[in-house]
Amino acid sequence: MKKIVIKIKENSLIIKERIKLTNEYKNIINTNVISCNELVFSDEYIINNKKIVTTFLNEIINNYNVNTLIIDNNYFAKIFLEIIKNNKNIVNLLLNEENTITFSICEKIMHTYIKNVSCYAIQPFMIEYLDKYDIMVESRNEILFLSNFMLDNNLNQFSSLFYKASLKINFPMTDQDEQDFMAFCNINKYLKVINVTTVNKNDLEFIIKTLKSNNKKNIKILIHENITNEEIINYLKTYNKRYSKKNKIYFKLKYSNEYLNNNLFKQTNYSILKTCGYLIILIVLFTFGYVFYDNYNSMQKVSNIQEDIKKVIEINDSEDIMNELNSNKTENDKIVVNEDIASLININPEAVGWLKVNNTNIDYPVVQTIDNQYYLNHNFYLEEDKNGWVFMDYRNDSKYLSDNIIIYAHNRYNSGVMFGTLQNTFRYNWYTNPDNQIITLKTLYETLEYQVFSIYKIAVTTDYLKTIFKDDNDRLEFYSMLKERSIYNFNVEITGKDKIITLSTCADENNRYVLHAVLKEETNKN
Repeated sequence: MKKIVIKIKENSLIIKERIKLTNEYKNIINTNVISCNELVFSDEYIINNKKIVTTFLNEIINNYNVNTLIIDNNYFAKIFLEIIKNNKNIVNLLLNEENTITFSICEKIMHTYIKNVSCYAIQPFMIEYLDKYDIMVESRNEILFLSNFMLDNNLNQFSSLFYKASLKINFPMTDQDEQDFMAFCNINKYLKVINVTTVNKNDLEFIIKTLKSNNKKNIKILIHENITNEEIINYLKTYNKRYSKKNKIYFKLKYSNEYLNNNLFKQTNYSILKTCGYLIILIVLFTFGYVFYDNYNSMQKVSNIQEDIKKVIEINDSEDIMNELNSNKTENDKIVVNEDIASLININPEAVGWLKVNNTNIDYPVVQTIDNQYYLNHNFYLEEDKNGWVFMDYRNDSKYLSDNIIIYAHNRYNSGVMFGTLQNTFRYNWYTNPDNQIITLKTLYETLEYQVFSIYKIAVTTDYLKTIFKDDNDRLEFYSMLKERSIYNFNVEITGKDKIITLSTCADENNRYVLHAVLKEETNKN
């Protein structure tokens, strides 16, 4: 049983543990008391009398105009975030414990009215998660990965947790590995395969229990170990026989090639190998055929959309749209001048511009919505489409031009649609041609020209997607980092006052193609 002291200081409600009792409290160690300056409760009393404590504390918060909750440790945070979740006065949270906050605490914060969180450490994906609910997080200690589980699987973003289909887990798991795995299962929607290096019954049972509690199905657990122990083999067989159909979670042994060559292949019939070979060839041919067919369909579909858009631009009378948009502007507001972009608003009200990259297929309207997920699988007509569309980062401002305008699009099987030809910019005869080094972005308000200053291929990271800078020095330091990565020196001078554009797409599952260009001073701003 822990004794919890609750104090009010100025506009803050302070929650801390009483380690040493003063004489005043020694005779009441098993009670809950109120003094003039402090409230003292046991954690058991709060948990068992949650409704009473909630009513009492909310009354105090309202009477004393408390807006900040200061909590000693993460254990107390779980208790008191639940108590104050319906109180609109508490908008600030300070966690004093020098430890990383857990995902379960983040979930509780999400269900409160808190808008500002200060903590010792928090993982990047949790920051991204809270940011979706307009909750700002301040960390006193930067931490990229907390556990081996997060590090081994490169899970440093909320989106990577959400879309991850294959995991690697090394046994034995630490307590933090287990916490992060539970957080992963709570977020992820696409998990299919878990690779483990050895058999550890306790860890395997924990994984299965966590998967079941999160209603995960059709999960294959691949065990990469040359197992000869009959007891372990029987354990895995028994599980698969009794529970795999019910839970839809099953084990599969993945023996090494060396082990197979020395043991299992000796018992394999030549005709079986021949049949398997034919099957592999058929699968490869089918795969290539499917990719070719899918690419063709993608190109046709996008081409049809582009033709329709051109017809709409020709047919639509954009003058009425422009007049309507300009009628609501303030004295210092920008004037809508690009008729082509204005005419697209009738098709998709989220149209914000048009991007063109010379000697590529990139010549598309650009859209922007409230997140960076929707247009990964929806096209310009807001229809579900695996090609997605070219979209601007939701954090950007296309009207007053963010310092770093970021534009994304898919690169599916190098199909040539969306950003499928961005990789053309990595060819020597492209990036050495001055005509190709100008990127054009039309917005409703102006036509902008950007000069390419950096192109590179990089392992998945978010460090080039920064949009907010402290000052000119911070901005210049960021631009210098981007220039140093470039595979070619474009000899473009950049200052801390410049604005840039970033184009980003997948090179493969683990790498990205990135292009940066700086806004030209003589650009045609209408």
